[in-house]
Amino acid sequence: MNDLILYHGSQKIVNKPEYKAGYEHNDYGQGFYMTEHIELAKEWAVTESDDGFVNKYSLNTDGFKILNLSNKDYNILHWLALLVNYRQIRLSTPIMKEGAKWLISNYLILLDDVDMIIGYRADDSYFSFARSFLSNEISLEQLSRAMRLGKLGEQYVLKSKRAFDRIKFIGFENCDSDEYYAKRMKRDSEARAEYQKEADQIYINGVYIRDLIRKDK
Repeated sequence: MNDLILYHGSQKIVNKPEYKAGYEHNDYGQGFYMTEHIELAKEWAVTESDDGFVNKYSLNTDGFKILNLSNKDYNILHWLALLVNYRQIRLSTPIMKEGAKWLISNYLILLDDVDMIIGYRADDSYFSFARSFLSNEISLEQLSRAMRLGKLGEQYVLKSKRAFDRIKFIGFENCDSDEYYAKRMKRDSEARAEYQKEADQIYINGVYIRDLIRKDK
C-alpha cells in the first residue's frame, strides 16, 4: 500500500476536491495541486491581506499511473513543454514562438491516461526563468540549476477521476497572513536573487533554445 500525506493551501476549506473543477491554465492543466511540505502549502494559502487554510489529505496510490518528471526518463525540457502547453505564456518574440513549437513537438507528454503527476512547481519566479530560456537569454544548464533555487520542492497533481475518488480529507489548519505571506515573498526574493547571479554568467559553450531548434533544421 502506498499512502501519501499531502497538503493543499487555499483561501477555503476543501474537504472534497472536485474532479474537473480546477483552472485549465495551471502548470499541468486542470487538476488538484498539492505538496508534501506543509510549510509551503501554508505560504500558498495566504494573500497579502487575507489568512488562509492548509488542507491535509491521505492518498492511496496503489495501481496509479504516475508521471514523475524527476524520473530518469524525463528532463527539464519535458517539464517546460508541459508548461508552455498549459500555462498562458506571452510569446513576444519569434524565437520564443519557434521555441514553444519545438518543445511541444519534441517533448510534450500526453496526460490523458495519467492518474497523478509529480513535478516542479512554476511559481512567479520560476515562470520567469522559463521565459528567459525561451527568449534565448539563459542556457539549458542555467535553467536546470535555476529550477533548484528557492527550494519549492515538487507538487503532486491529481488528474483522473480514479485519483479524485481515492483522496481522503483529514483536516485543516489556519494560516496567518502576516507570517506566511512574508515567508513566501522572502523565498521568492531569494530565488530571484540567486537566479540573477546565475543569469549574469556567460556560458560560451552552453546549449540554448536556438541551438536545439537549429539541430532539427
